[in-house]
Formats: sequence, C-alpha cells, structure tokens
Amino acid sequence: MAYKALYRAYRPQSFEEVAGQKHIVRTLKNALVSNKIAHAYLFCGPRGTGKTTMAKLFAKALNCEEGIGHQCNKCSNCVEVTEGTHPDVIEIDAASNNGVEQVRELIDKVNYLPIKGKYKVYIIDEVHMMTANAFNALLKTLEEPPAHVIFILATTEPHNILPTIVSRCQRYDFTKVSDADIFERMVEILQKEDISYDEKAVNAIISLADGGVRDALSILDQILAYSGSSLKEEDVYALFGLASLEEKLSFIKAIYNGDVATCLTKINAFSEGGVDLKRLTNDLLDILKDVLIIKKTKDDSQLTVLNLLNADELANMIDMRFLNEMIGTFLKAQSDYKTVANIKTMFEVIVLRLATSNDAVVETVKKVEPIPQKVEVKETKPEIIVEQPMVEEEPMVEEKETVLVKEPKTEIKPEPVAEKEETPEWHLEENSPKQELETEGDHYELDDETIIKFMVLGEKEERKELMTRWNELDAYISHPSLGKIVALIKDGRPFIVTKEAIILEYDFVKLADKLNVKTNQNSVSEVLSKMIGRDVFVYGISRSESVRLIKAFNNLRQISKLPRASEISIKIEEIKK
Repeated sequence: MAYKALYRAYRPQSFEEVAGQKHIVRTLKNALVSNKIAHAYLFCGPRGTGKTTMAKLFAKALNCEEGIGHQCNKCSNCVEVTEGTHPDVIEIDAASNNGVEQVRELIDKVNYLPIKGKYKVYIIDEVHMMTANAFNALLKTLEEPPAHVIFILATTEPHNILPTIVSRCQRYDFTKVSDADIFERMVEILQKEDISYDEKAVNAIISLADGGVRDALSILDQILAYSGSSLKEEDVYALFGLASLEEKLSFIKAIYNGDVATCLTKINAFSEGGVDLKRLTNDLLDILKDVLIIKKTKDDSQLTVLNLLNADELANMIDMRFLNEMIGTFLKAQSDYKTVANIKTMFEVIVLRLATSNDAVVETVKKVEPIPQKVEVKETKPEIIVEQPMVEEEPMVEEKETVLVKEPKTEIKPEPVAEKEETPEWHLEENSPKQELETEGDHYELDDETIIKFMVLGEKEERKELMTRWNELDAYISHPSLGKIVALIKDGRPFIVTKEAIILEYDFVKLADKLNVKTNQNSVSEVLSKMIGRDVFVYGISRSESVRLIKAFNNLRQISKLPRASEISIKIEEIKK
C-alpha cells in the first residue's frame, strides 16, 4: 500500500478532532442541530488551518445515515466522503477550473437530485482564482440554488472575491491555530505512530508552521524521513537551517558585550549552517520582546519564546536604552532586507553597529571607574598604576554585581504591607455554617468564547490591586467553617477581574476543578464578595488553559476579531444554571 502523508492520514474525521477553530465548530454544530442550514458558505483564512477539512466534515454531517449532525464514519455515505468518492460531494479546484465554461457545466448539473445523500455539496477550493466572468455566471445560482444544494467556497484571499458573491454567503474566518492546539495534535499523532520525540523539537516545528496544522504535519513528515523513528531538536535545526535558542541567546549576549570577533564568528557559522538570516532576525525580535515584557511587567504568562529564568537573566543584563535600540534596529532591518542584494553583508553591518554602539557606552563607564582605583593604588603601591589596563574590567564586574544585588531589595519592600494584611478590613463571621469542600459533583464549564469575552471586560487596575491584597486571605485560612474554602482560593491567583466575575488561575487542573464544583460556589463567592465588597461569580482555570487563552486572545486581537466591550452581554444567572 502506498505511503500516505501524515496530514492526509490524520485528517480529522469528526468535528471533535479538529485542532482549534472552536468558534466555527460550535456554530456549524448548532446550525445542524437547529436545522438552520444556509445555502452557501465562505470559509476563508490562512493555508493549512482546516478550511477544506471543515467543508468535508460539514458535508459528512449533512449526509450521514444516522441523521443530520452525525458523523458515524461507518455508514457508506461517511466512508465515501472520507475517501473522496461520494457522488453528491463534489470538490472543484478553482485554480484549474476557473472559466465560464466550467461554471456553466456546474450550473447544468446543479438541478439534478442527489444520488445517495440528502444534499449535494459543492466544495470550491481556491475560489478567488475564478475569473470575474465565471463569478458572474455563478452569481444567480449561488443566490437561489435548489433546496438540495449547498455551496462551500474556500479561499486564502477573500479580498479578491467579488463583494456580490461574499454577500450571498455566510462567512467564516479561520484563524491561525494556537501553538497549544497544534502541540496537542502533533503529540497525539506521534504517540499513535509510536515515535519518540523531544518537546523542544515539537515546539521548533510549531514555530516553522506559523499556525498551520497541515504545514506542521508536512514538516514532521519531512523530518521523520530524515531522522527515522525519532524526533530530535537538532534534526529540526539541521534540516531547516535554524539556530537553537541557546545559540541565539549567546549571540545576543555577544552583541551586548561588544564582542565583535564572537559576533562575526557566529554569523559565519549561521551562514555556513544554512540558517535563514531573515528568520533569525525575526527570532531575535521574539526573544527581545520577551525580555522587554519581563523587564517592565515581571509577568511570565506573556512570554512566548523564553522561560522566566532566561528572560530574567537577559533583563538584568541589558539596559532599557540598548534593548530598545536593538529592537528598533532589527525591526527596520526586516523591511530593508527587501532592497539589498546581499542579506548576509547587511546583517553583519547591523550587528557590528549594535555591538560597537554598546561598546562605546561600556568604554565610557570604564574611563570613569578607574579614577578612584588609581587613588587607592597610589596610597600603597604607586608603581601598580602602570599595570592598570590589566585590571580595567574589574569596575564593570563590580557594577553589574551591585545592580543584581539592588534589584531584589526593591522586591522585598512589600514586607511592611504584609503585616497590615494580617488584619484585613473585611471580615468573615466565625459562626457561619460550616462548609465542607466538595471535590466531586456537577461542575461549571465556560467555553473559550465566554472566557475571552471576560478578558475583554477585565479591569486591569482592579486585578493588580487584588493581587496586592491577596495575602489578606491568610488571616482566614484557619477559619472554623470556611478555612478550607479560603485555602483553595488562596492557592489560585487573579487572572481576570470584572464587575460580575473573578477568574482564578491555578497551577494544577485538579485545584481549578475543585473550585468549579457547583456546590462550592456559594462559599467561594461569599469569601471573595466580602473581600472586594460586591457579589461575584468565581471560576477557575489551569495554567495551561490560561496560556492557551492568552494566545487565542492575542491572535483575535491581531486580526481585529475581538468583540467590543460595549457589545458584550454575559448573563451570570444563566451560567449558574
């Protein structure tokens, strides 16, 4: 049997298997359940994000022998849709069938009734490739097709489709799939294929895929052909000409230290290893962005490339002036690459300018520091002044050490506040009915769409204030009736604070699940309502969920798909049902 590529072998066979695109899956499933099926759909978004797959799944759900909305994958209709042989599910590649004659031929066949299924489904891929005349020929049929016909148009370039066509379709915008969803899907496939893997290698592939599941699986296929039955980080770097995170961090440090020789050596090594300098520039910007985030916020939940340890190390080393200079220089380089003949030469010049720019600052500090050193030496051994250049680096080391010592001191200052928090202004009655902490029972479950709405409504300042007061809970951990509830709340940390709700983030899923047991809600709400002075609904999520939601939130913000706060209406009473 011929080998089948991973992205084909593991194409999702039901809505539940789709990686990401939860908003589209939910909408289509609801439409099927309520029988509100449109006559034409437009699926648009980046390549490899599931447009054609979703179209086939929708066609399967329309024609499954178990009924509309099902995908049994056992009946002849489901099997034939999967294999691409169903007579009523017609896939058309508009890139090669984009003329008026092909469209007229399609229109002639539209009126024929389905052969096997309930609906005839026309999936027109790359629909933006159709000519204007072909679009116009399709226009009338697309507006009023027979009741048994459904059109699904898929495209990566919706702006190239006639507005008259778009207006006749229900439009669904597919977003880039989050790193967490791609990671989960790839790990599932690697385990099914019995392939050992390195998590860093999986993350490197995800970085290359840029939000496309198909691209990720195609890259994985290529690497496995190279490496055999295991997936290792060094194989990804070798095959695709990438620099490891350690190499990039070392390179940034060499630039900051003004080590021109090391910078040039590393650039030559990158070039000889086939590293794409454009991609390297983008990777360096991702690292510097993380350093800037840690330097200004200390919030590691926003990091995308570095871990807290690496980010802290660079944040303590690089001053804000030079950090901003590097970011500005590399940002400008991304656009300048388009106009130069030799990218390597330009990259070398950029790096040398940065290294020597910071070196000038270092030299200024060196010239200032030796003065007191000479005075000290003259008091004992004047002749040592001749050897001064040999110990010229010492003042710099001392200055860096004192900076590292000073920063923790500023973080220890909150201790006096902690003393005040031992006696908070709010109060829990000691004679309140004893509340046992339930670990089982019905749970509250919020979908991603609802939590993202809460994120839009979140009050940042109030969240920060609540974080500073979080230790006030310690005073009630030994409370005779609510102590266990208080301890559970204290294990979390405020993630979102709105007027009506507080969402807490936990390091472990089990703790979040405990908080979300419905029978615990009254007591949990009572504690936090006393603390902030108003009734609130309280919900818990795990650390992994918060990371995924932040990425989804940022993706939606980048494509201007976040809902406006003024348009959001969340009914807490309905959530509590």
